[in-house]
Amino acid sequence: MDLQSIKQRFEIIGNAAGLNRALDIAIQVAPTDLSVLITGESGVGKERIPQIIHSQSLRKHNNYIAVNCGAIPEGTIDSELFGHVKGSFTSAHSDRKGYFEEADKGTIFLDEVAELPLSTQVRLLRVLETGEYIKVGSSKAEKTNVRVVAATNVDLKTRVEQGKFREDLYYRLNTVPIFMPPLRNRQDDIYLLFRKFANDFAEKYRMPAIKLTEDAVNILNSYRWPGNIRQLKNITEQISIIEEQRMISADVLRSYLTGADESSLPALAKKQNFDSFNSEREILYQVLFDMKKDMNELKLLVNDIISQNPEFKSNKYSENIVSDLDEIKIEGVRRIYKDEPIRHETEIEDQGEVIEEVLSLAEQERELIIKALEKNNNKRKLAAEELGISERTLYRKIKEYNILK
Repeated sequence: MDLQSIKQRFEIIGNAAGLNRALDIAIQVAPTDLSVLITGESGVGKERIPQIIHSQSLRKHNNYIAVNCGAIPEGTIDSELFGHVKGSFTSAHSDRKGYFEEADKGTIFLDEVAELPLSTQVRLLRVLETGEYIKVGSSKAEKTNVRVVAATNVDLKTRVEQGKFREDLYYRLNTVPIFMPPLRNRQDDIYLLFRKFANDFAEKYRMPAIKLTEDAVNILNSYRWPGNIRQLKNITEQISIIEEQRMISADVLRSYLTGADESSLPALAKKQNFDSFNSEREILYQVLFDMKKDMNELKLLVNDIISQNPEFKSNKYSENIVSDLDEIKIEGVRRIYKDEPIRHETEIEDQGEVIEEVLSLAEQERELIIKALEKNNNKRKLAAEELGISERTLYRKIKEYNILK
């Protein structure tokens, strides 16, 4: 099947070089049994690639099972993937097949594979190398013939360096890498996708399709789209339902794009449903939560650069670069919280005063998690979705901050 036919069958819109390259690799590798690792930001449509691979493989008449590894609690993920025998734990009232048994002779898609616990990673590596697995509570090795396709929106190499992901498993999964480009790198595709979504929602809600003025199209194409295709689809649906006028102006569109005028600020460029917050203080908590994540990622990048360039280690400026990032983060919190300009280091009388005036980022994060849990009646899945993190990450944070829920 050629590329255009694949796009039509799986409703893939666009002609960007990066997108076409990803689809070409998927079609080429489909007839083999090689493991595939799909990388790309959240919301770029990574889930389409394993569907294409399965449909073009010799396994297409057998099961295709998609598993979100980040949505399964750590205590039950081994049972979900590999099954269990009766009596292996309190609620195991009968034998249960796992996904690898159900997908025998077919394809299994492991989304958010970076969220797998290390103990489960060992089990997965054995399946990939020998085709064998052991059910929870059993000592008998079972056989399965499964094609594994995995996906992640994080840098697995960094996870390996942090000791959170097995290096041997990384190379075993990454036999064939496929990268899905972010929407901002597919500028010519953005308006095409918008029109497709606008027509879909017009048909769904039985109303005329919305259209954009020329200025609105320019804004649509220049926006960074941190949430990628998922965000574009969501905003198109919102506008289709809420706006009475079918011709959408630049000002109207801009009102739906949070951070459209401040795209250089990562923490503010993220689309948030601010109406769901009860006060400005809670909005601040979300901004701080995002800031901490961005600064931690920057520190990891700086450490990586220093470790890979020995000459930096003797440089007097590099010795304090990571600690300087911490000071920037603390002073940045002060600026957001107190609405004050960032001052030079020599003008800061007492850094301890900053720490006393605002809660630490860890405390802000803890309070934000508590509020999200309370708002969603302690339902972790809903709370995780509101916070923009995986359920497994939320579970770890609850343990880390000793939040008894």
